[in-house]
Parts: sequence; structure tokens; C-alpha cells
Amino acid sequence: MRHKVFGKKLSRDTKARKALLRNVANSLVIHNQLTTTLAKAKFAAPYIEKLVTQAKRNRLSSNRWLASTLSDDAFRKIIQELGPGFSNRQGGYTRVIKLAPRRGDSAPMARLEFVEWDKSKTPPQTKPKKKIEAKIKAKGSKVQ
Repeated sequence: MRHKVFGKKLSRDTKARKALLRNVANSLVIHNQLTTTLAKAKFAAPYIEKLVTQAKRNRLSSNRWLASTLSDDAFRKIIQELGPGFSNRQGGYTRVIKLAPRRGDSAPMARLEFVEWDKSKTPPQTKPKKKIEAKIKAKGSKVQ
């Protein structure tokens, strides 16, 4: 019996579950959708909702927590695109769509994806100036 037992274990120890959550979150943020088993999708959805909520706040402590949790590419995308894009939405940032069972072991599969967000609120991507070019210009002006 599982009376008063909170959460799923997914046949993993604590460190493996945390690693699974981080990997699923990184993949979903970068690719906007992820095909996985139904149990993993249901397990990861609330965690990803919390990440997006923190990105919407856009405070220093929230950003530091996100940076420690996500990879660099995923962190940039969630701060620059997803956070502002979901600013008008009060929750429910992800959806789980059931798919056909996996062919090898008949495991129930699902697609975890973000719902549509307002892409007009995301700032345009600008290329940052390279520090090398600035250093070359600065050295060239000093020499001449």
C-alpha cells in the first residue's frame, strides 16, 4: 500500500531522479517538445512548470536557481523567450499528449510539449560584439 507516500520513484535513486528531471527539462526547453514514456512525462511536468514560473519572475535569486539547474543554452532560452512569452498566462505551460505504445516493450508513450506562448514579447536576437574586435581596435588606436 502507498498510503501517505508522496511522489514517484521511477525505479531510480534520488540522484538519478534529479538527473532525469534536469535532462528532461533541458531537452524540453531547447526543443519545445519531448517524446518519452507517460510516467516520465507526468513526473517532469510539474517541475518544468515551476521552472517557467521562476523565469517569469526574472529576479536575481530566481535566475541563479535556474542557472544552477539548467544548461547554458536552456537557461538563455527560458529567460529570454519562455519567461516573457508566458507572462500573461497563470499556469498550465505544458501539455502531455498520449501516443501509441512503444514497439519494443509496449510502454505507454507520451509527448510533453509547451503550449503556445506569445512570441511577440520575446526580444529580437542581436549578435553581441566580439571582445577580440574591440581589443584589436583599441590596440590599433594606441599604436598609431
